[in-house]
Amino acid sequence: MSSPTTGSSRSAARHPLRALVLLLTLVAVVLPWSGVAQAHGTIVGPATRQYQCWQAWGSNHTNPAMQQQDPMCYQAFQANPDTMWNWMSALRDGLGGQFQARTPDGQLCSNGLSRNSSLDTPGAWKTTPISNNFTVHLYDQASHGADYFRVYVSKQGFNPATQRLGWGNLDFITQTGRYAPAQDIRFNVSTSGYTGHHIVFVIWQASHLDQAYMWCSDVTFS
Repeated sequence: MSSPTTGSSRSAARHPLRALVLLLTLVAVVLPWSGVAQAHGTIVGPATRQYQCWQAWGSNHTNPAMQQQDPMCYQAFQANPDTMWNWMSALRDGLGGQFQARTPDGQLCSNGLSRNSSLDTPGAWKTTPISNNFTVHLYDQASHGADYFRVYVSKQGFNPATQRLGWGNLDFITQTGRYAPAQDIRFNVSTSGYTGHHIVFVIWQASHLDQAYMWCSDVTFS
């Protein structure tokens, strides 16, 4: 039979173990979300799909009202909330400029990343109103600069609510020159003839490494 002293010692010994288990559990929960602090950037204007969802619901992502108010963000959070929390890290290494050859139709908005496949889903994505002459704004926390940006707009008649985006659905608009490292990069884009809901598709070829980012921004041309 254990003495009261022995029992207390065993109980005390268990408390640090219990605390360690709790600490490891918390670390396991936190680590998947830590990528944002180590990541890079996205197009914040007009907002990409993942950035728009994070901006609108990031601090309120468990709100059931999202299902009715913003069904496309709801399905994205349900599929993988890390897509929104890591809105800065949708990159692929080593494409060597072979964007079309190595990114299948229907996977452009996710940049061919299976973890972000919810971004390829057609539907009633929230749109940013723009004119035919608009500004693209990259926010890059790590200030990598750009070899170039390529900007496309979905063709008139393409319906983002019912169709997945493919290369054949895009009009090439422009390719920029190089940009020095900076957190904020802005450049103007001129188009004509677009009306209604479209996708602005942007490729960012970062300067520091062969890293390519591809995004879809839902817009309404007025």
